[in-house]
Amino acid sequence: MTTQFTPGSGCQEEETSMVSRKRDEFRFLVLVALSFFVLPSFVGAAAADENDARNLLKAMSDYVGAQQRVHFDYNANLEVVTSDGQKLGVASSGTVTLERPDKLRATRKGGFADLEMLFDGTTVTLYGRAAKLYTQVQAPGTIDQLIDTLRDKYSFALPAADLLLSNPYDELMAEVTDIKDLGSGFIDDVECDHLAFRTKDVDWQIWIARGRDPYPCRYEIASKKVSQAPQYRIDVRNWKTEGQVPMTGFEFKPGDATEVDIKTIRAQFADLPPNFSKGDSK
Repeated sequence: MTTQFTPGSGCQEEETSMVSRKRDEFRFLVLVALSFFVLPSFVGAAAADENDARNLLKAMSDYVGAQQRVHFDYNANLEVVTSDGQKLGVASSGTVTLERPDKLRATRKGGFADLEMLFDGTTVTLYGRAAKLYTQVQAPGTIDQLIDTLRDKYSFALPAADLLLSNPYDELMAEVTDIKDLGSGFIDDVECDHLAFRTKDVDWQIWIARGRDPYPCRYEIASKKVSQAPQYRIDVRNWKTEGQVPMTGFEFKPGDATEVDIKTIRAQFADLPPNFSKGDSK
């Protein structure tokens, strides 16, 4: 067998290989050089976004905490995951009216409950309007103290409770590990700043109205400890403050309602309807 050999072919292959290697080395050096310009600017932009997000949240917190009278309507959706992996949403609507430091009235109406809570600075009343059942407990103090008492002692959360505090920023930022400013978004035709935050247990987002009244338009929390990360979302609308707030009373008049113990009324105020049962987190 005769092996043909073309003079110079080995040299050409070696030369081509060398050119290719030189080209790759050049590209690598260009990328390295560019990284000195691109990466610092990217890190700087991320840090700037984080600072902007902190400042926007702090501005909202200061604004909300400074309002002595607030009223808003809301729509809420609580997601639950069934044992066979189906994600379902439980929707409700309601209103919140507060007068700092110690007056609050909140309602929640859904397909399985029609509920009202009143706080006059001394007594909190939980009233199931459809069932005409109510209970009262002594809870003297401020709205901030009421929120803690209801959550810690009675496992009951007010709608948008974190946002009703006199200083929402400290509560919201506790244990935050990651912050993002996602730019502009619109909620019900209101332009908002869209911010995202992460903690060990939850991811949460907030949309804050732009302008002189930086109120929270949407607040969304996703649990990372439950399969499929179900969310709770509350949309705020018809935000009113000070003189715009409609006059309302904060004292309960029972009429023909029947007083019951706290265990009975808690069933009326449950987050989930009676045909839902809670399972274990992951």
